[in-house]
Amino acid sequence: MPSTGAAPGPGVSPPRRRAVRRTPTFVLEALRFLVVVFFAGAGYQVGSGVDSSTKVLGTLNGTAVGLILGSGLGYVLGGVLGRTTASSAESARTRLHETSAEELIAGGMGVIGGVLLGAGVAWPVFLLRQPYLSFPLFAFVCVSLGYVGYLVGASKRSGLLALFGEVAGLAPREVPASVLPRVLDTSVAIDGRIVDVVRAGFLHGVFWVPTPVLGELQHFADSPDDARRAKGRRGLEVLETLKREPGVDLEVVELDVPAVPEVDGKLVRICLESGAALLTLDTNLAKAAHLAGVKVLNLHALALSLRPPVSAGEDVTVHLLKPGTGPGQAVGYLDDGTMVVVEQGRPQLGQDVTVQVGSVVVTANGRLVFATLPGTAPRTARRRTPGPPVPAPSPQPSQRP
Repeated sequence: MPSTGAAPGPGVSPPRRRAVRRTPTFVLEALRFLVVVFFAGAGYQVGSGVDSSTKVLGTLNGTAVGLILGSGLGYVLGGVLGRTTASSAESARTRLHETSAEELIAGGMGVIGGVLLGAGVAWPVFLLRQPYLSFPLFAFVCVSLGYVGYLVGASKRSGLLALFGEVAGLAPREVPASVLPRVLDTSVAIDGRIVDVVRAGFLHGVFWVPTPVLGELQHFADSPDDARRAKGRRGLEVLETLKREPGVDLEVVELDVPAVPEVDGKLVRICLESGAALLTLDTNLAKAAHLAGVKVLNLHALALSLRPPVSAGEDVTVHLLKPGTGPGQAVGYLDDGTMVVVEQGRPQLGQDVTVQVGSVVVTANGRLVFATLPGTAPRTARRRTPGPPVPAPSPQPSQRP
């Protein structure tokens, strides 16, 4: 029957299916061989108990019959056991695919500790004379505490690996930039928005102000240029405000790199040598520091990530849910919950309409978007109808003497 699908065009390779990884055949055959050897040995032992002069099957004695039957039984069961073992291994690989190596190592340490603890607690059960009572109790305690140890080790893997990381040769965990001391750039102090970010609870901890940054701010504050002098004074005031904020430990550190003339280069070298993070608003400095291996906190990137989802002049589709407070207004919401007030949209209530964003207002309760329907102008104040011209008043004589 001819294929109904279209053949791929020239230069277009057909889609490739994702290969399913299966257990190699030689592994299955090796498992089967081991099972055959085991059952053949068991048959040999059983057949050896029969008198060798007694013929069990024709000319074959008991040893030969036991060896043949054991090998045949092992061949059959070996295939079943081999496939079952391979399937279990593949299932375990699938389940452990999303489990990190750190969790496995820490869990293994917990299992070892739990089993040792269980063995130390349960050894008195061997005082019982009946082994069929003592061994199950001992194994039950060891398995239970071993499983508890795995759970504890996996949940506390950070602290556990920190204790044994250097001894075991494990790589240390990467420290996030938010917990490192932060070196303030001059642009952050001049901008001033860091005070609002700190008061909102998104920044806290240790802030370093190196002497090159403080010297640059003092140089700006003493500049004869009004704009530069205002920037310098603003930066010094921001630092003074940060020093009084709770949860912030602002320190002026005597760190300098005389061999590097530029302040930006000094900050990168200071961060590399001290292991601190760089807090900046300069995008170019952030890129250069990141390429040098410095952990960077870029407040400009934070501001971009929090920018409004729509901008003035953009067309968006919104579902109008209810009338607004103003005459003719209708209210809808964007996917993120931002309220959209549409002028003259009340006749389209309950419909999905495409509107043009006029302005975005940020209030204490969130963002508010004002939009208009296509082909309508935003509501403005009414203009008076022009009337007849009013004659200008005649000049009055001066009352001065």
